[in-house]
Parts: sequence; C-alpha cells; structure tokens
Amino acid sequence: MSGNLKALSDAGVAVWLDDISRERLTVGGSHTALTELRDNSHVVGVTSNPTIFQQAVSSSDDYDQQLTDLAVRKISVEEALRMITTYDVRWACDVMRPVFDATNGLDGRVSIEVDPRLAHVTSPTVAEAKQLWWLVDRPNLFIKIPATRAGLPAITAVLAQGISVNVTLIFSLDRYKDVMDAWLSGLEQADQNGHDLSKIESVASFFVSRVDTEIDKRLDALGKPELKGKAAVANAQLAYEEFQKVMQSARWVSLKAKGANPQRPLWASTGTKNPDYSPTLYVDELVAPGTVNTMPEKTLQAVAASSTVISKDAITPNLAEAHATMEALKAAGVDYDDVVEVLEREGVEKFSTSWQELLDGVKSALESHG
Repeated sequence: MSGNLKALSDAGVAVWLDDISRERLTVGGSHTALTELRDNSHVVGVTSNPTIFQQAVSSSDDYDQQLTDLAVRKISVEEALRMITTYDVRWACDVMRPVFDATNGLDGRVSIEVDPRLAHVTSPTVAEAKQLWWLVDRPNLFIKIPATRAGLPAITAVLAQGISVNVTLIFSLDRYKDVMDAWLSGLEQADQNGHDLSKIESVASFFVSRVDTEIDKRLDALGKPELKGKAAVANAQLAYEEFQKVMQSARWVSLKAKGANPQRPLWASTGTKNPDYSPTLYVDELVAPGTVNTMPEKTLQAVAASSTVISKDAITPNLAEAHATMEALKAAGVDYDDVVEVLEREGVEKFSTSWQELLDGVKSALESHG
C-alpha cells in the first residue's frame, strides 16, 4: 500500500506528515503512530500549526497529567501552552532523529510556529523564534514564520542567528520571490556571523488547496466553471519555476560554495477541499525533485492506495500550460493580487483564532485541574 509513497521519495519528494498529537506520539490510538509512519510509510518530517494543536489538545485526555502539574504550579496560561506544545514537538524531534541522522540533517525535521498573533510585528517574532529554538533544543527543529511583510525581515534575522526556518503561509509568486530574497539575505548574514551554513536548513511552505477554494468561488460567480480546479496547481508549478531561477543565481552559487543548503519548496495544504477533485490532486501534479509535500494522514493514505503512476517530474514539462492557465484566469476576470491578499489575511486570522481557542481551552483545563 505504500508503493506510491516510495515512488514519491524516489522522485525526490520528501513525504512529511501535517499533523502532531500526543496520542500519535505514543501508541497511536485512533491515529497511526508517528513511529509506524516513519518506518512503514516513508514519512520523513512533521509539520504542525496552531489549528493542529488546538484539535489535538481539545480532543484528547493525554494532556491531563501535564495540565494537572502545571495547574499545581500556578503556571500562566501562555507559559502552560508553550510547555505543552514544545513538549510534543521535542518528543516528535526525538522520534524523527534517526531520519535526521540518516539524511545528514536534510529531513527528520519537525516544525513549530511562532505565535500567529505576532504575524504583523517583526521584533517580537524574532524574539519568540529564538525562544522556541532554545526551549525545544533539538537540531532537527524548524521554526515556522509567516511570510507576511513583517515576517520577511524576521526570516532574515532568525536565519542570521543560525536557526533553521520553515516559512509558512505563502500564496503569491511575488511574495515567494521576497521570501527567497529574505532567505538568501539570512544566509549571507549567518555566514558573516560565523555560522556553519551546512547546518542551516529552510523550506518555503507554498499553500495549495486554499487557492482553488478561493478562485473556484470567484469562477462560479463569473460564470467560468470550466477553469475550476486548475489555479492551485498552476500557481505552485510557477513557484517551482521561480525556485529553479534562484538556484541559478550568482547569490546562490556563492552561498552553495560555502556549504549552504537550498531552501526547498514545500507544498502545504495539500488535502483537497472539493470532493469532486481527486484526493491526491495536489500530490500527483506537484512531483519534482528537491521538494517537500506535507500531507494530513487522510491524504497520505489516499496516495498510498492510489493507482496513479507517480511521475519523476510533473512540473517542468507542464510550465507552459501553467502560464496559460494563469493568463486564462486573468482574462476571465480573476483578480490574482486580490485573491492572494485575501488568502494571506484569512490564513493569519484562522491560525490566530485557533491559537486563542487553544489558550482558552488550556485556561479552562488549568482551572479544572487546579
């Protein structure tokens, strides 16, 4: 059942799980244990976000003992939340450490996100990123920083400290170019600061399914249903084209000579939202060497069970079609700039709402366990 997952890995796509919970870190329960996914399903990394943690803590009693201990100590709600989330991420880092060692630090990575309420302020984002790096204290950690305008200088500053970064909530091609520029600047500063560039990793999380959700809605309003389900793949494929351009730039060639690692494109939000679309759409059409695809377990299982033959490269041969798709969307009246602005704003709001719900849940739990 994992033949296609192996084929993905063989094609140069790192298969990551977009989920974390204490239940998954133990025996698995209603979720497949992370150790089993690592050993049997070619999973080589883990991503988390505020929504994932909110769902994990609110739906499980696995956190009760820690909440009781925190309540007895009269720990503040925000500190308790960080103790809970960093505990899970540290544990996941240890589970994935064999992959980290086997791949010389390329994979075996686990991501934790800065407080999403800081998405539009730079200095607090940098400070929190440094604190999370210190709290988890594992070399295979990624700190997730959103690709907002305020996030861009934070990305540079954090990388300059020698800290590995997962840039999240990227929707637009222009913002992705800004992210890659911020990454290059961070590596250049890290080099000036005396850090070993070979120890710094980064990925750029380009969100996929939400693009179709927003654009399909607009296409229905415009009476252009024939273009539905094409925008997200085309957008991501063109992002890969931009990545390839940067990999040929003089700045990158200079950094590579000093031991730097590429900032791999990571396809995020790859579970299909529309039941009319193949559950493996955002995996099959985005196969390319040197990329990452982080999937919820449902999508991971769909890929494993799929009869689709995994291409070695589903992007490069289809770039002309991707450009034509984006031109057709523009001609149909889809305002791309407005779409990506809406998606970024909603993305930050969604994670901020989940974080607040998580805080509220932890507060209630602390009160009940105190």
